[in-house]
Amino acid sequence: MTAPQWDPAQYSRFEAQRDRAALDLLVRLPEDFAPREIWDLGCGTGQHAALLKRRHPEAGVHGMDSSAAMLDQARALADDVDWSVGDIATWAPEQPADLIFANASLQWLPDHTPLFRRLAEALGPGGVLAVQMPLSWDTLHHRLMRETVAEKRWASLFADVTARVQAMSPEAYYDVLAPLCDDVDIWSTTYLHVLAGENAVLEWMKGTALRPYLTALDGDPEAQDAFLAALGGRLSAAFPRRADGATLLPFPRLFLVAQRR
Repeated sequence: MTAPQWDPAQYSRFEAQRDRAALDLLVRLPEDFAPREIWDLGCGTGQHAALLKRRHPEAGVHGMDSSAAMLDQARALADDVDWSVGDIATWAPEQPADLIFANASLQWLPDHTPLFRRLAEALGPGGVLAVQMPLSWDTLHHRLMRETVAEKRWASLFADVTARVQAMSPEAYYDVLAPLCDDVDIWSTTYLHVLAGENAVLEWMKGTALRPYLTALDGDPEAQDAFLAALGGRLSAAFPRRADGATLLPFPRLFLVAQRR
């Protein structure tokens, strides 16, 4: 199984839309919160780790991501953040964390019951776990992606691809965290993203959900182009540009803030 190769430029193409959920998560942190040890797991190009460092200059802030390319951009933002390549699945802090921030990263990992329990156990007393995950499994654009991937032409090429997992129910996350946390706040929001450009939903997906499939076809540009054309045709029909040139993409997300007792 090959790890997805990330493209910082493609990911950042819709930065304003992607950033909205992370900022909405940050404002729900406790008002009197003064963390000393902060981890941004799956920090990507580093904007939120750098923001957390500016908000909490006395804290040790660590930004970890599996992509060296994404971290190359992150290092240009702040040299007072500890940037490191790592895998959330095997991550364990040397000392208990006061804040674990995971924005749009945990949906790539399986087995959320033990994962979320382990993350909560990595917090010190009063520490906060703040998570945002796309609820994209049942969305139209993801259903069209899975239908295309399953077609006979592509199925064998993607046999070893591990894509993002389906989130558990909010109640299931509560049941995992409540035994360890006094305060568990879970909610969801559906954003209506206004996207610009030709076949904008395909371009959006090329930055995230399609990365495992594009990586699998990286050595065969002809097959990659054909796959994108097949999916792009479906997406452009399902998400037509409006009279003003915009494409509207409804996108639901799950938020979770839990404070360790």
